[in-house]
Order: sequence, then C-alpha cells, then structure tokens
Amino acid sequence: MRLFADNLACRRSSRIVFENLAFEVQAGEALAVTGANGAGKSTLLRVVAGLLPILAGQVALDPAQDDIPLAERCHYVGHRDALKPALTPLESLGFWQAMQGSAAASPLEALDIVGLTHAAGLPSGYLSAGQRRRLAFARLLVSRRPVWLLDEPQSALDAASRDRLARLMADHLDSGGIILAATHDPLGVPARSLDLGRVG
Repeated sequence: MRLFADNLACRRSSRIVFENLAFEVQAGEALAVTGANGAGKSTLLRVVAGLLPILAGQVALDPAQDDIPLAERCHYVGHRDALKPALTPLESLGFWQAMQGSAAASPLEALDIVGLTHAAGLPSGYLSAGQRRRLAFARLLVSRRPVWLLDEPQSALDAASRDRLARLMADHLDSGGIILAATHDPLGVPARSLDLGRVG
C-alpha cells in the first residue's frame, strides 16, 4: 500500500497554495509536512481528506478500491477537535464508530488507551484542551482506516500525552498504516520530511 501525489496543485480563493507537488508514502511510513505558517500544510491534509478540491494533478492510495473513495480510507484530525460539547466522550466515540464503520477498539477501550476513562460520562464541554485533543485521537482507534492525517498533532498535549500519542502512531505504523502529519514539532516517530517551503 502507498499514498502518493503527482503534480498536485491547490488554489484557495485566488491564491495558488502549492503546485507541482509530488510525494509517496509507503505502508508503515510517516511523512512530516513542514514549512512556515501559510505554506499549505493544513491545506494539503484537507485536500487528501477530500475537504478541498484539487486544482491539478492527483492524490491516491494504491492499491485503489473502486467502491471506497480515498477520503473514506483516511482518518483526519484537524486543528479543531470536532466534538459536540453536550455529548460525553462515550457518546462521541460511539457516534464516530457507527458513522465510520470498520469497528476496531470499543469506545471504552479507546478511552482507556488515551487515558480518559475517568471522563467517559462527562459532557465533552467540561474537558480541558488537552483532554479534548486526546479524545479526538481516540477516534482513530474506534474504526480501522489505513491513513492518518494529523494536523499539528502535539498541540495542547502535555509531555505524558505526547508520549502516549507517539505510541499510538508507532502501533499504527507497525500494523502497516500510513501517517501524513502537518507539524512544526518533531513527530515522535521516525518520519521523512516534506518541506512545503521548497515546493513549487
């Protein structure tokens, strides 16, 4: 399995964010997307996730599955944690598992892995920024998807939570998964680098 882009370009409003972009990530590999603010790191993840249109070129997962679009083979964790404040962590994870299918860990197991079992029944609006971030990563565990798209994954995490995230990423890579992460910080797992400041 490999995730690749060829001659990829994206425009937002009237600005070409990047063009002539090519990369390849094999199963078991991580690619850290780096560059200055505004270089297009988050935009690239949103293009791969199917949230923004492609201006030119292509991005695909090989081997392709005709009945499953690339976006449905990816987990995307953006800057915002996509949590409803009134729902509990258990309710949120149950919703995500039902929506995304391919059940893996149970919601309670996922909360245990990210260290949030004590907050399982609290409304998510009561959680700290770091706890909400850990809950967002618990979504990665309740459904199986081969590609993880992580935007500034260490944001709001303390040292212990960063170590926990590194273990989650290492386990995903060991199982043949792929990680594409936009980051200013070391990722916490071995990763090649794609500097968007040098593209185009």
